[in-house]
Amino acid sequence: MATSRTAIIAGNWKMNMGPQQASSFAREIIPALGRVIQHNPSIMSILCPPSISLASVHEVLEAMPTSGVELGAQNMYYEDKGAFTGEIAPGMVKELCTTVILGHSERRMYFCESDELVNKKTLAALAYGLRPIVCLGENSEQYDSGETQSVIKAQIQQSLAGLSDEQASQIVIAYEPIWAIGTGKAATAVGAGHVIHFIRHTYASIYGESAAQAIRILYGGSVTSANIGEFMVHPDIDGGLIGGASIKDDFVEIVRISAETRHP
Repeated sequence: MATSRTAIIAGNWKMNMGPQQASSFAREIIPALGRVIQHNPSIMSILCPPSISLASVHEVLEAMPTSGVELGAQNMYYEDKGAFTGEIAPGMVKELCTTVILGHSERRMYFCESDELVNKKTLAALAYGLRPIVCLGENSEQYDSGETQSVIKAQIQQSLAGLSDEQASQIVIAYEPIWAIGTGKAATAVGAGHVIHFIRHTYASIYGESAAQAIRILYGGSVTSANIGEFMVHPDIDGGLIGGASIKDDFVEIVRISAETRHP
């Protein structure tokens, strides 16, 4: 099915590259990313370095204003300001970024983030004009037990609760099966596409078909240039949230292949 949704390839650098290394890497890959984006307006790319490196990458992007590459944060808190040591407020993120990743499985797993907390962060991001990439996904036990759909449905209902009609069309969802993250074991394009179609269908049951067709849904989990093309031809998959490969030159190739294989 044809779609007018602009695809997104976002690079989650995780806890890699301090300000100097991030700046050097950004200067290396942004011109190449920019050339791909300028020739393929149906795709966009977002770099998400650690918070301490956001300013240095932002400086590189400002020096290359025509690249079309955007900047995203990996996390934020939902309060405007206050005594929350170590946290970053949405207004602070907005000064540098267009986008923020929320509810990544590593945040849920290691830092005990709940669907309720992710929901508060999502609403705060939207209130500040940030584009939230809200992550969903089942772990290996849930996958093996056939609980994928029930887990995903609950995450959608709770992490994405309370959106206005306008906000419901602005969300980006990333489906990241936890059993595939950093394991080298990616889901198949058919399997990922089946779950992403279910996500869109479930979202439609809450916020309507128009909103469900407007949102971008990405796949993440051991994505490389060798397999991204398989995912991008699926009509429900609108891009990728890339982990390990996003801090390598391979990221440019991932964006290029995605642009070339993006379904019409």
